[in-house]
Amino acid sequence: MDFQHYTVMKNEAVDIMECSPGKIYVDCTLGGGGHSELILQRIQPDGRLISFDIDDDAIQASKKRLNDYNNITIVKSSYTNIKSVLKDLNIDKITGGVLFDLGASCHQFNTAERGFSFLKTAPLDMRFCKTADFSAYDVVNTYSEDDLVRIFSEYGEERFSKRIAKKIVEQRKLKPIETTTQLSDLIINSTPHIKSSIHPATRVFQAIRIEVNQELTNVKNTLNDVLDLLDFGAIISVISFHSLEDRIVKHLFKYHSQRCHCDKSQMICNCPPPILELINKKPIVASDEEIKINPPSRSAKLRAARCIRKSD
Repeated sequence: MDFQHYTVMKNEAVDIMECSPGKIYVDCTLGGGGHSELILQRIQPDGRLISFDIDDDAIQASKKRLNDYNNITIVKSSYTNIKSVLKDLNIDKITGGVLFDLGASCHQFNTAERGFSFLKTAPLDMRFCKTADFSAYDVVNTYSEDDLVRIFSEYGEERFSKRIAKKIVEQRKLKPIETTTQLSDLIINSTPHIKSSIHPATRVFQAIRIEVNQELTNVKNTLNDVLDLLDFGAIISVISFHSLEDRIVKHLFKYHSQRCHCDKSQMICNCPPPILELINKKPIVASDEEIKINPPSRSAKLRAARCIRKSD
């Protein structure tokens, strides 16, 4: 199928980075290339952009879209490798800014065979990188009941985690659970029928996807890595799509923008100077017009901060 991607908060996420020529920028999640294209337009003629993605479909589509630009390097790698990749490219510091657009893309959800959607029958997959060895099938069919309860509760905030996990274990003893709709039907049949605008399988599918791709761990570790790479004045811009991601970003930004972390009983503060300065204390959300065009944008939150640590 054709690559389909909607760039969420395209202008807001790039505007807040204050892009200018002559600086180095990083787009950690290339996707359909919407953010990258806008960054490229603003850093001509001598800025440089490094864009990461592990999805072959996204890379192929974006290469076509960005074919006319010669100051972009598209890297087929996870953004978790940002330190080593930039080192290989002889880049010591991100002088302009870095953008994260977290979560799965609409193309991944809409491509049935990728196994992200509970509305389309497909093998249980959910891998961002199609060559990865570990998939949703492994989570559903090999995790212990306790581990299933844990990820459904922590990553999906699912109130019926124990019921669903127990039913999964009972079912797979008879026959492996292989498809998205088998799992979705099992979730529906093992939970009370409650009136809600959210499908009963939504939270469990989110939790499994996060576990398969180690999304929260990757976000936390990479944000810390990026702090070491930011030059003075460089801006980090992050779009998150659920409360767990946003909480990580919020807490990390808050911690590194505070001037003191000492215990209240300590008389003298020996804390190093803060690394970041918050650009927006409250998250920016999508406009009503954007939400009408792309309803999933309603859950997006944008946070940004500027590096205020002087280079060594």
